[in-house]
Amino acid sequence: MDDLRLAFAAVERAAEVALGYFEAGVTAALKDDGTPVTEADRAVEELLRETLSAGRGGDAFFGEEFGRLGEAERVWVLDPIDGTRFFSTRDPNWRIQVALEVGGVGELAVVVAPALGRSWWATRGGGAFESSWPRDEARRLRVSTTASTENAVLIALDNESRDRLSPAARLPSTPLPLIELVRGEVDAFLVERYHPWDHAPWILIVEEAGGRFTDPTGGHAADRGGGLYSNASLHPQLLAALNYPT
Repeated sequence: MDDLRLAFAAVERAAEVALGYFEAGVTAALKDDGTPVTEADRAVEELLRETLSAGRGGDAFFGEEFGRLGEAERVWVLDPIDGTRFFSTRDPNWRIQVALEVGGVGELAVVVAPALGRSWWATRGGGAFESSWPRDEARRLRVSTTASTENAVLIALDNESRDRLSPAARLPSTPLPLIELVRGEVDAFLVERYHPWDHAPWILIVEEAGGRFTDPTGGHAADRGGGLYSNASLHPQLLAALNYPT
């Protein structure tokens, strides 16, 4: 719980800074890998690192903008502005994402959407929750119990993934279908793309909501280019359809 309080304190400071940039407006530039970045991305990650390292000086960091710093069993994985394109166009669908991995296993996750006034979090063995932001009364998150693919709501990131997952799968209708998944509104989401900082918090939140995640190698790592998120009942059937190792 001390780690969770620290994470929330760091995200609270970061959210204030991010909202200032968001309301003032920023211009995005392209990084070498073709992804967008703004001055807000860098400022928010610097603030997250500063606040977390003040409380946990021996921990390591791995963030989107400044890479890895330090070597330790405990690693904070940071995505200062998840959804930079949204952020730079004044669309509120962006998030600050923080995860703590210990020995390569996710132990804590905090995701906040300041412009939407929502937050999500989880601790290993402690459940997954959603509340308004700033935080108020929380509700526990639980994935669906759908057991048949015939009745399932399946989401895939793109047409190629949809063809592999199921003829009945559809493309996302919201910026982050994982929120719908942990609320029990959809049953599975296939996203074979993106980076460790995109997936690290959501793997834990989905698992603590009763769901499962498997990467394309058959493991459960955030650094394998995404994978399959789903409720527990459908997961084996969908893995077989995708020919994922088990």
